Amino acid sequence: MLTPNMRYAELKDSYLFNTIYRKTDEYLRANPGKQVLRMGVGDVSLPLCDAVIRALHEAVDDQAKASTFHGYMPEVGAPFLRKAIAGYYAKMGANVAENEIFISSGACDDLGDILELFDQDNTVMVIEPAYPEYVDTNILGGRKIVHLASGEDNGFLPEPDESVQSDILYICSPNNPTGAVFNRLQLQAWIDFANENGAVILFDAAYEIFVEDKDLPHSIYELDGADKCAIEICSLSKTAGFTGTRLGYTVVPSNLVRNGMSLNAMWSRNRETRTNGVSYILQKGAAAVFTPEGQAQIHENLRVYKKNAAYFMEALDNAGIWYCGGKNSPYIWMKCPEGMSGWEFFDYLLNEIQVVGIPGDGFGECGKGYFRFSTFGDPEETKEAANRLCALLKKESWI
Repeated sequence: MLTPNMRYAELKDSYLFNTIYRKTDEYLRANPGKQVLRMGVGDVSLPLCDAVIRALHEAVDDQAKASTFHGYMPEVGAPFLRKAIAGYYAKMGANVAENEIFISSGACDDLGDILELFDQDNTVMVIEPAYPEYVDTNILGGRKIVHLASGEDNGFLPEPDESVQSDILYICSPNNPTGAVFNRLQLQAWIDFANENGAVILFDAAYEIFVEDKDLPHSIYELDGADKCAIEICSLSKTAGFTGTRLGYTVVPSNLVRNGMSLNAMWSRNRETRTNGVSYILQKGAAAVFTPEGQAQIHENLRVYKKNAAYFMEALDNAGIWYCGGKNSPYIWMKCPEGMSGWEFFDYLLNEIQVVGIPGDGFGECGKGYFRFSTFGDPEETKEAANRLCALLKKESWI
């Protein structure tokens, strides 16, 4: 008799964001006249920029003519897109070769697939609070997971701990959910730690474009030694509004070798087996993101989301409530008032002011008592949500 993967029984009954959707829908069915402002799940609200739309249309036209038609694309990605991304890294001061860049249908897919490079016996370290996929995929893979705590005392940016040994280290900067960003010295300490211990860093850089402070790195490859220990996973979902279009890329350096095996060669071979490549149309649209016109346009959208963040930061500043994120990140991570749990605060906001966020409890033990707001919402709705929050905090005399 077939034996299913029994580790599914170890997962929570429902994925965090699906629970948010369910609870919100239940409230709306019970209160059909209420306007609920969704500031929780990090889905973008602004459309694709003009440069991308034009490139997508041109690519569709290419597919209509035999002379310009494209069938299967290279499993590792189209040369024109890999070249564009390598140029983007060069502008950051990061030396990334075209053959080290692998195109995918999104960072979420690669975060799961990349684990096929590692043996089941490897130990995984997750910094809490953490994006749930880091934990879930390794539970399903049967790996031992160790949790490194972070909190207000270190700004949710912990240092390496020699007592917490692992083979695979997850680092997300800017962080989801906290919005905290490692500076160069802090990130260099993790690179040195990984190289000294023969570990590999899985660096989630999905939100790098939100970094505006000069002393904060956009890519781990801006720092010495990262090419010998780090895999960087990136996404155009938040960078360029591709949440519904789907495209990402992963960098596996040629210098990353463990036990005599090149992880770059292994990942290339994995792609040959696991994918038939991302469509020509999507890759042409993605390439437009890295043109001067595309960069100018996506930064215009970025300014809208930054303004959204400012609305929430002002409300929390006025209330004297601790938070991090916002300036260099699309997420606001706040401490729940009056000792509330994240889920208690979720229910309170939904019932009192019809604003939805994400309870920190869903991101691990260190997230309990905290709450995340996304700043990707419609600008007018975001401003209204922040105003409702500010009025509620004043009414409850928490300031």
